[in-house]
Order: sequence, then structure tokens, then C-alpha cells
Amino acid sequence: MLKVNNVSLKFNTRTLFKDVNLEFKDDNCYGIIGANGAGKSTFLKLLCGEIETTKGDITIGKGERISSLKQNHNEFNEYTVMDTVLQGNSELYNIMKEKDALYMKPDFTEEDGIKVGELEARFSELNGWQAYSDANILLAGLGLDTSYEDKLMGELTDKEKVKVLLARALFGEPDILLLDEPTNGLDIKSKMWLEEFLINFKNTVLVVSHDRHFLNKVCTHIVDIDYEKITLFIGNYDFWFKSSELIQKQMKDSNKRKEEKIKELQDFIARFSANASKSKQATSRKKLLDKIVLDEIKPSSRKYPYINFEIAKPLGKEVISLNNVSYSLNGKKVLDNINLTIRPDDKIALIGSNEIEKTILLRIIAGDLKPDSGTVTYGSTVNIGYFAKNHDEYFNKDVNLVEFLKDYSTNQEDSFVRGFLGRMLFSGEEVLKNIHVLSGGEKVRLMFCKLMLEQGNVLILDEPTNHLDIESINSLNLGLEKYKGALIFASFDQELIESVSNRLIEIKEDGKLRDKQMSYQEYLEKFSN
Repeated sequence: MLKVNNVSLKFNTRTLFKDVNLEFKDDNCYGIIGANGAGKSTFLKLLCGEIETTKGDITIGKGERISSLKQNHNEFNEYTVMDTVLQGNSELYNIMKEKDALYMKPDFTEEDGIKVGELEARFSELNGWQAYSDANILLAGLGLDTSYEDKLMGELTDKEKVKVLLARALFGEPDILLLDEPTNGLDIKSKMWLEEFLINFKNTVLVVSHDRHFLNKVCTHIVDIDYEKITLFIGNYDFWFKSSELIQKQMKDSNKRKEEKIKELQDFIARFSANASKSKQATSRKKLLDKIVLDEIKPSSRKYPYINFEIAKPLGKEVISLNNVSYSLNGKKVLDNINLTIRPDDKIALIGSNEIEKTILLRIIAGDLKPDSGTVTYGSTVNIGYFAKNHDEYFNKDVNLVEFLKDYSTNQEDSFVRGFLGRMLFSGEEVLKNIHVLSGGEKVRLMFCKLMLEQGNVLILDEPTNHLDIESINSLNLGLEKYKGALIFASFDQELIESVSNRLIEIKEDGKLRDKQMSYQEYLEKFSN
């Protein structure tokens, strides 16, 4: 059990949230959502004691243990993978180390024997005999076999480190589990395993995530940080989305009715307050008027960009064809005699965990990379819009946002370019910022501006949801659903794949393609095992 009692948090003059009273219970998973900067990760830090509240306090059940997902990937570089996972339960880990040190003493005393007995009893209470087995089960579920046990964390890739740190957070059945973006970097198998783990977890879970499918799958409640307050909703993300829209509509409709009533009463009072025969009625209506209070509708911290990919000209029958295309990387053939025909109505999702191979294929299709052998043929009507996973090359210029975007706009009027930037949430003086200082999410939104101005009838997108908040992902999802051209994209966002794609392509280990026209859910059920 975790209680938040009258908690407020301020940074300088800014209030993140105030007077929060919440209780988080066992066998529930709470998804924490809110705009970037609303305080989601900060709220988790409050709960685990990393930062202090401005007002109020946070309490947990007596003897309960909180575990959280560490964000510093290099914190445990000097430890083995197994030691890192076991440290998830610090009491158990310290007992194991203390026991080992006592048993290794050459002058083992009677006092040492008594101490070891006490340690062994507590070790057994903490299910210590199962510790290594439990740790290996977690690692295996996340795709790391027993060969990783004795490797140093410093030897692992960033994605492998993330999996180990996630296993560390899950280890030892913590009473309260705090997870900040736990699906980042996970392949689909690991993510599916984590979903099942959390669904079956009987204690309290709080999770911050931009992954809508994940929130829908695991969450029993949604914790919404907005309007300087934190509100609890029962249900998953989709239920919250519909509920919050309904609440806003009801408040606006209620205010509209109240405003109409206020005007009606004001008109009556103005007409008849000086009329002796109507003065009592006017006074009565004045009392009614004083009782009407409009609902306060604060501006939301959520901002939804307007993403709409229009095409300058429709596609002909011939789009793009790959004929016997091969490509090798570091001596390994990652694409082997690929034959692929892209049709005008295709919405192709490249799926699977092999990100490098997907990026290579997308670059070849976009004409950004030449294959070792084979040909790529483009129809005469094709106009490609390409969103690369790494677009740093575009941000080497010393220009502001308006100047950057003018390079891709046929209309050079400042007002037009500023208006276009405004659709993507760049307003006022923000448009005069140097592009060097943009955040990851701002860079992605600016690249979408470029794509929309180019009006390509074939979109090639490599991980377009990276760095985006959930509001921007929703807007992108809607924009791609409405797009009239051909689309080829790589993404780990399951909601995006399921709602947009009509064709799935996986690059297999042998460099061949698995090309299917089926739903992503059907694909997972058939091929994920």
C-alpha cells in the first residue's frame, strides 16, 4: 500500500501539482500520463524518496519494499549481470555477501557461528535459495540467457543494460514497483513477456510510458497529471482518453447552458428591475443569477500538433520495385536477393527486432544507400518523403526554425512558414530559436514540418515515434491513418502498426523477407514463438 497525503510540489515559482491525495493498492497497475514536463518522472522520484515534497507526505505499509527502474545505465558497470539483478533486493544481497565473508574467515569464531545462523534464517525468509534461479528466469524472459550471468555490465550494449536493470527492478517481488519507460529498447518478445509479468503481478505497480498499447494491456487505472493536479481514473489508457474527452465536453456544454441562462436572467432584470409590478420577480431572478457558477476549465498542459501529410500528385500503378537486392554489413549478408514490389495502396510496417537491417532496407528504398547488387526501380510519379532514424545532418546549419523550413517551402512568406510551425506547436519567439538547441522531440516535429511541406506521395519513416510524447504520437497516428500515398515504416509502437499497416514485412536472420498481409496481432500469434 502506498499513500500520498496532501502532497504539493513546486520548483521555484512553478507548481507541478498541489493538494494531491491518492492511495495505490495491491494487485493494481497505475499508468502515469501527462504532457512532457508535467511531472510524471518527478512524481515517481517523490514516491521513492529521491526528492522531497514541498508540502504533505508519502507513506508506505510497514516493512514494505519499493523497487524502481534505474535510469543511469552505467551505474553498475563494475558489477556482473547476476550481482546487478540480485542488488534489486538490497537486504538479501547484503546478507549473501556477509554470509560469504564469514564463511571465508580462516579464524571462524563461535560468535561468527551465531551471526551466520541469524543470517541464514533471514536468508531463508527472503527466499534466498531461489535467488539465482529467480534472477535467471527474469533475465531469460527479457531475452538474456545464462551466458550473461558472469559478464560485467560495462561489457554490455545499452539495450542489454536496460534489460538487466529491468530484471533488477522486478527481482524479489517488491511490494511497490515503480517503472519509468520500461519498454524503451525492448524487442516485441521481451515486451510481451513484461506485459504478462505485470498482468500477473499481485503487488502495486506504477508505470510511466508513452506506449499506448502497453498502457492498455497492463493498466487497471490511469493517473493523469494535468491542470496542476493529479486525477485517478479507473480503466486503461483508451478508457481514460474517452472519459477525459467526455468530461471536457460535459463541462463546456454545462457552461454553455449556464451562460444562456445568465443572459436570460440579466435581460429580464435589465428590463423589469424599475417596474414596480415586476420588481419582486426581478429580485428573485437576481438571487438565481448570483447562484450560478461557471465550471472552471483550466487550459490543459497537453498540446496536440496537427499532422497531415498531403500529397502533391497521386501515384501511378508503378511505385517502387526491388529486384534481387543484396547488402552485406561487416561481412554478413543482411539482405539476400530481396525481391519486393510496393503498391500504391500499401501501408507496410517493417517489424522484428533487427533494427539495423530495417534501417538498411529503408535507406535503400529511399535511395539513400546503394545495394551491393540488384536494382531499385521507381515509378515516374513517385515523390519520396524520407524520415531517417538519425537526422543529425539536418541540424548542422546555423539557422533558426523559420530559416530552416524556408529551404523546403515553395511559399517563402514568413507568415506562412510561422503558421506551419504553429501547427507543430512552435509559437511566438520559439520559431527564432537556433535549431542547434532543439530537444529530441522538437527536432522530430520540425522534420515532420519538412515532410508535410514536401508533400511526398511515398512516405518512408524509420522509427518516427522516437522522442515524441504520447500526444504527438496520437497526432502522428491519426495523420498516417488519413495519408493517401504509399507508406513504408519501421516502428515498435504496436498501436501504430495495428491501426495503420495493411502489410507486414520482417527481415529474417538469413536476410530473406517474410511478407504477410494480416493483422499484427495475428502475426504475433503465428510467428512470435
